[in-house]
Amino acid sequence: MNSKKLHWGILSSARIARQKVIPAIQKSQRGTVTAIASRDVAVARQVAQIHQIPVVCPSYEDLINLREIDAIYIPLPNHLHVEWASLALEAGKHVLCEKPLGMNEMEVTKLQRISKQYPKQLVSEAFMYRYHP
Repeated sequence: MNSKKLHWGILSSARIARQKVIPAIQKSQRGTVTAIASRDVAVARQVAQIHQIPVVCPSYEDLINLREIDAIYIPLPNHLHVEWASLALEAGKHVLCEKPLGMNEMEVTKLQRISKQYPKQLVSEAFMYRYHP
């Protein structure tokens, strides 16, 4: 089994990222949060300091283009999900996107079509079942 850690980039300092996802990744034996970007760089720096995230990027584009990042977590406003998921795929990153993946069927179909161009990258919606079997 591959013991390489997955290096995550976080696109936003949204509450769900700060309170749930970043701590969960940091507790994981298989993942680490390597970089964060936010509309407000000062907020990104604060989150990075609290969670010991080594890299703060001045823009979402800079984060997506970091070579050391394997996967991108997207907790942006819903209307931005498909745009940034597509850009992350094009940059060779796996994508975990908060729900909803897209605003409508057409957007999700578009993302699905784009994802087929990058068969080595995974795209997933961050959806939690209320009751696991």
